Amino acid sequence: MAESTAPALPCPAEDVYVVVPCYNEGPVIGDVLRGLRQHLPNVVAVDDGSTDTTWDELRGSGAIALRHVVNLGQGAALQTGITYALRAGAKYLVTFDADGQHQVEDLGRLLGPVVRGEADIALGSRFLGAAIDMPMTKRLVLRAAVAFTRIAGGIELTDTHNGLRALSAHAARQLPITQNRMAHASELLHNIVDRKLRYVEVPVTIRYTEWSRAKGQSVFNAVNILFDLAVRRMLSR
Repeated sequence: MAESTAPALPCPAEDVYVVVPCYNEGPVIGDVLRGLRQHLPNVVAVDDGSTDTTWDELRGSGAIALRHVVNLGQGAALQTGITYALRAGAKYLVTFDADGQHQVEDLGRLLGPVVRGEADIALGSRFLGAAIDMPMTKRLVLRAAVAFTRIAGGIELTDTHNGLRALSAHAARQLPITQNRMAHASELLHNIVDRKLRYVEVPVTIRYTEWSRAKGQSVFNAVNILFDLAVRRMLSR
C-alpha cells in the first residue's frame, strides 16, 4: 500500500483519537489502520465480534485493539471506542470507517472547525466533496434520506449516514450512542439538535471500492433507519 499523504492537522497529533469500528474487514483493515498510524499515534480499532481475520489484523497493526466477543453492531463498537478515547484523555475524536472508503488526507480539514472552536462537531459530506465510483442507486437513495432528515430531524445537511466525523471531547460526552446498530447515525443527528450543539459540514472524499460496494449494506437501509427513528421519537412523546 502506498503511503498516504500527511494530513495538515490543526492540533498536536497526540490530542486526536481516531475510532474505527470493524466487522469482518480482514482483507482491508490492516491497510486502513497502517495508513492512519503513519500520521496519528492514537488509533482505536474495535473488532465487533468478527468471524474472519480482522482481530489478527488489528493486533498486528500498531493500533489500540479492543474486541467485542459477540457482534453488537456498529453503534456499540463506536461507543466502546469513544468511551476508551475519552478515558485516555482525548481532546478531539474522529470516527473513521474500516472499509477503505475514507481518506486520511481529509482529517485536517475535518478537525479544523472543531479545534478552532467554531463547531462542536464536524460532519463529513461526500456531496460537498466527492463520491468516487458511487453506485447511482445509492446516490439517489442517499439524496432522499437527506431530504427525510431535514423534514423529520430538523437538521439542515447535504449528507447523512456518513461515518467520517470529528468532534470535541465535550461534544462526545453529550452524544452517548444507545442505538447499537446502524440507527446510531440518525440518533447522533437527532441528539445534536436536542442538545443544541454547533455543527458544520466539511467536504470530504468517499472512494467506493469493489470491496466496500460488495460489503456495504442495502442502499434502502438509510431510509429504513430514519423511518425507524422517526417512529421511535413519536412513540416516546
